[in-house]
Amino acid sequence: ESIDKLNKYIKEVLSEREYYILVQRYGLLGHEEMTQRQIAKILGISRSYVSRIEKRALDKLKKVLEF
Repeated sequence: ESIDKLNKYIKEVLSEREYYILVQRYGLLGHEEMTQRQIAKILGISRSYVSRIEKRALDKLKKVLEF
């Protein structure tokens, strides 16, 4: 199943920062969903940088999950 694949690859493929941002952004693993602005404030980076990291992380996952 794709969910099993995602769980397997998410830790392997993503950097710690990318992983953290996706988990917080989409409320994975029991976390509350957060806005890019909230995440940016926590990490001390700009919202647009959070957006770029998020996009890069999603692109990486998309590549590994393609059949």
